[in-house]
Amino acid sequence: MSLSIPRRRLLAGALATLPLALALPGCTSKAEPLPFEGNDISGTHLGRDLDMIDTTGQRRTLADYRGKVLLVFFGYTQCPDVCPTAMAQAAQVMQLLGDQARDVRVLMISVDPARDTPDILGAYVQAFDPSFIGLTGTPEQLDKTARSFKAFYAKEPGPSPEHYAMNHSSAFYLLDREGEARALLGPSLTPEDMAHDVKLLM
Repeated sequence: MSLSIPRRRLLAGALATLPLALALPGCTSKAEPLPFEGNDISGTHLGRDLDMIDTTGQRRTLADYRGKVLLVFFGYTQCPDVCPTAMAQAAQVMQLLGDQARDVRVLMISVDPARDTPDILGAYVQAFDPSFIGLTGTPEQLDKTARSFKAFYAKEPGPSPEHYAMNHSSAFYLLDREGEARALLGPSLTPEDMAHDVKLLM
C-alpha cells in the first residue's frame, strides 16, 4: 500500500507550509522571484547534499547535473499508485517541453534501496522515458540525501518482512541549472503547470 488518504492530506499540508518553515533569518537567495505554479523554495538550498548511486554504478552528486534543470522525486518501484502517477506526469512534462527537454533531467531517488537494485530501478524509470535517471544507494546515502531535501520516507510493515510499503513525500523538487532548489511541485499540479515552472528556469 502507499500513503493513506489522511496521511496524504497531512503530508500535503506539511508541504504547503515548507517554504515558510524554511524561510529562516539570513537564509536569503539572490535568485530572481519567478511566478511559479508550485511553491517557491528559492534560498532554501535543499538537496545540496545529494549523494547517491546511479543505475550504472556511478556515484552522483548535484555537480554531475550542473547546467541542467532538475526534477527530483523520491519514490520506489513497488509503489502501487503515487509513483507511477508521478513518473507518468513527468513523462508528459518532457513531451510538453519538446526540444527544451534536452536540458532537463528527471531523477527518481529510491526510498527502498533494499529492493530497488540498479537494474530494477533503471528498467522502471526508463519505462516512462528513456532519459529518466534512477538513483539508489546505501541506507546511509539515502538518509543523508533525504535529509538534505527535507524529504519524508518511512517503512510501513506488511504481512511479512519481505512485503512492506514505503510512505514517502509525493512532490517534485525543481532545481535550476546551478543546482539551487527553486520550487516544490505538489501532486495537485498538472503536467502543464509543471512544464510552465520548468520553462521559467530554461
